[in-house]
Parts: sequence; C-alpha cells; structure tokens
Amino acid sequence: MSGGFRSRSKSGDPADRGRKERGNTGQRGAQHSRGQRSGKSGGRPKGGRSQRAHAGSRPRGEGRDTRHSQADSLIQSARRCGVDVPRAVAFDVLRRVDADDAFANLTLPRALSANKISGRDAAFATELTYGTLRTEGVLDAVISECASRGLEAMAPEVLTALRLGTYQVLYTRVEAHAAVDTTVRLVEAAGQEKAKGFANGIMRTITRTPAQEWFDKLTPVGELPAAAFRHAHPEWIARSFARALGNSDELEQALEADSQRPIVHLVARPGEITAEELALMTGCEEGRYSPYAVYLEQGDPGALEPVRQGMAAVQDEGSQLIARAVTEAPLSGEDTGRWLDLCAGPGGKAALMGAIARIESATVDAVEVSPHRAKLVEKTVGDLPVRVHTADGRTPGLEAGYDRILVDAPCSGLGALRRRPEARWRKSESDIAELTRLQTELLESALKLVRPGGVVVYSTCSPDLRETREIVDAALAEHGGEAEIHIEELDARDMLPKMGNIGSELSAQLWPHRHGTDAMFFAVLRRVAD
Repeated sequence: MSGGFRSRSKSGDPADRGRKERGNTGQRGAQHSRGQRSGKSGGRPKGGRSQRAHAGSRPRGEGRDTRHSQADSLIQSARRCGVDVPRAVAFDVLRRVDADDAFANLTLPRALSANKISGRDAAFATELTYGTLRTEGVLDAVISECASRGLEAMAPEVLTALRLGTYQVLYTRVEAHAAVDTTVRLVEAAGQEKAKGFANGIMRTITRTPAQEWFDKLTPVGELPAAAFRHAHPEWIARSFARALGNSDELEQALEADSQRPIVHLVARPGEITAEELALMTGCEEGRYSPYAVYLEQGDPGALEPVRQGMAAVQDEGSQLIARAVTEAPLSGEDTGRWLDLCAGPGGKAALMGAIARIESATVDAVEVSPHRAKLVEKTVGDLPVRVHTADGRTPGLEAGYDRILVDAPCSGLGALRRRPEARWRKSESDIAELTRLQTELLESALKLVRPGGVVVYSTCSPDLRETREIVDAALAEHGGEAEIHIEELDARDMLPKMGNIGSELSAQLWPHRHGTDAMFFAVLRRVAD
C-alpha cells in the first residue's frame, strides 16, 4: 500500500476548481481527497501556500451564503432522518471540507455555535470531525477493502458518511449498530436513498472484523510505511519527517505528536501586557520558551478580554520565537529602525515585530501579495508602526537598506498538520518543487533589500529539508567567496532560550514532540559588510 495512501492536490489556478488526480501510490485505499493550497502569499506559484487567496477569488474556508443555507438544509435533513445533532454537524462539516475546500478548524466552531451545541455533545462532534479527517487514509483503505467499486465511483456524500461511520467503528467506543444505523440515515439525508443498501452492506462488513485485525491486515510491509499507516500519515510525509529528524528512532514520536490536538498558544503583545499579566488574567500557564507566550488549555480564546482588546492574540510559540529572533539578531553597524516582513499574511509575525518595533522606535514594512490577506494584515497590526504594502515579495518595489528582514516563506505547511487534521491528505509532494523555486526567489529578494551588516531570517512552517536547509545551503553557496552580495550564517541558538535539541546545524528546527510547538524552521543570515 506504499504507506497506505496517496494524497491529491488541485492545480494552483484559482479559477480551476476541478479535482486534479495524482498517480496511485497504493494497492488499497486510493484516496478520494480534495487538493489543498495552503499558507502565506509571498508570490504567485501554483500549488503552495501563496495561492490561498488572490484578487477576485473567494478566500478558502469562507463559504457563500447559498452554501451556508445548503449546510443548514443538510443538518435539518439529517435530523428529520433521525440522526442526532452532533453526528449531523460532523457530517455537514466533513462535506464542506471536501466539497468547498473549507477549513475544519474554522467551520466546526461556527457550526457548533450555530446549532447551540456545547459540553459533551460538542466534544463528541469535535472528536468525530477531527478524527475522521485525521485518519482519512486508513478509513479509505478499510472501505476500499470492503467495497465492490472504487472509492472514486462513490457519490461524495456516500463516501463521507462511510468515513464517518468507519471512524466510529475503528477508533471510538460507539456501538457498532449505532454507527451502522446513523451512516445509513446520513446517506438517506444526503439524497442518496438508492445507496442505502450499499452503505449498509459495507458498514456491516466492517463491523464483522475487529479493528485491530483490520489494522494488522492492511499495515504495509516496511518499517517506515508501517509507521505512516499506524499514525495515519501519507508515506511521503513520514519519509520527509524521517529525513529531517536524521534519527528513525524519533519518527514514531514525531508522527504521534503530529496527530495530537495542540493546545492554543497566546501571545502577549509587548508594550500592552506581559505574559505574566496575561496568565494571571486568564488563569493560564506562561509559556516555556517565548517571553510572550501563554498556554490556553481549553476555552475560546476569542472570548478572553485581553484578546478582544487587542492586547493578546493566538500565535504558536514557535512563530513568536521566530518573530523575536528577527529583532534580536546581531547586526554589524547601527540599527536604523528599518525592518521588513516580506511575506506578511495573515499578519501574526508582523504584529509581534511591530509591537517590539514600537518599543525600539523602529518601523516595519509588511509585504503581502494578496489584497484580501493584506487587509487581514492591516487589521491584525492595528495602530502599530507597520506599513502594509500589497505587492509581490520577489519584486516589492521597496528601497533597499533594511536592517532586519523576515522571509517567512510560503511552504508546504507540513509543520502545522496537527492544527489542520485534513491537511495531510490534501497535500502533494509534487508541489514542493514549485514552492522551493518561490522560496529561493523570495530569499534572493531579501538579500538584495538588506543593507550590508543587516540580517535576514528565513523561516518556514515545514521541516522538509528541501524547504529548509537546502534553500539556506544553496544561498550560502551562491553568496560566498567573491559574490557581489556575500552572506554568513549566524547561530540561531544565540537568538533562542535553551530548548534542548533543535538540530545539528546553525539553524533551528522545532518539533511538536520535542518542544510543543509547530515544526517551525528558521535560519539567520547576515550580509557581510563591505
């Protein structure tokens, strides 16, 4: 099964809403997953993070009003068919993630609120939704083993209902008869009455075999493919992690941590509130590494008064450390207060840099290629000393001479899969080649814009070596010796607190299983003074 699964990716053209099929890398359980474009907008490639929003396109995760009404209708139909509210909401969210390319972490909370679900029912709906998305590849492998037709031949609504039912059978304590019955009812509610018998047959076949026997039967041969299957990851992502770790003994830990739901990290805006004050006000715990971090174990961060007042925000602790590193890296010569975030959307790092800049009497230019996301940056930075420019980071049209530049490059987003459970099945390894071209071009742009003696921090939310060390090493090779622009790499440890193992290079690679952060990478490059 080659790790169990294949993932799919759409074409990067926002006008092309069709599904772009990739080659099948498995013998069982061919995926029926939507493609994904994830991340930041520093340039305009097809595929990677830079394509999330373009001028004139509808931002992903924001369905049109007609789709909201269709969702309400689906939930109501499921209720009329005798399905309980938590399962109806989970089914609706799963359908919207598949059909509309919606973000589950945005869609589910809204659905829970709209349907007035709380407490145990909300927890059940959340477990069903995120669990089904996270284990989609394993579920498809089991369904495929029991089906008389390929997954691609099934109506999307039927496949979604089967995934939801199969997840309950394999991963929860839900009684088998309840999982079978509600699956059939959901198929009916979705207008696929002729498929009720088909769905019933598959579900009953699945329930006749214990979950562990299914796992034993379908686990592929080979240590890495087996680990990928056990922890519900495409094999190519597991292999990417293994290469970055350089230690196969840690792969199981990394994959397991990648499937755990992370706690929310808050950032206390410098000059507005301290982490200690934020922790006391919210009853939370201060972070281990970032001086601005607070850990929110549970609850809605948007309901917190400091967040509502703009004194704090949600931001992964790893992201906080990178933004801080930009402001802490040693320069050659005086800091004139010209700072730049070259790939700023949606604005979290720009806001933290801006808060520090206000204290240091500096200003930040923030570049974002997408008009929609540029507005998000403007909203995020508020009245901080940050100027937002809607431009391509490769040719932003800014005057050179910056002291500090952050290149938080568009990337595959493999470092934040735990926050988006569906993402692992919507990404494709083939996208990385195009992303690395963009990453190289953005870093080159920054090296031209930074002054001699100034620093560039290159970062990604990905541990994949092709997007991290290989980009940095290529830049060092290109700008060594007699090159017109000569750079040197500084030790990232000097910009971090003691964090244990962050890798064997001068750069820093963070990991969920080591540090509790997203798998963020950053390297610090200084342009050698003339």
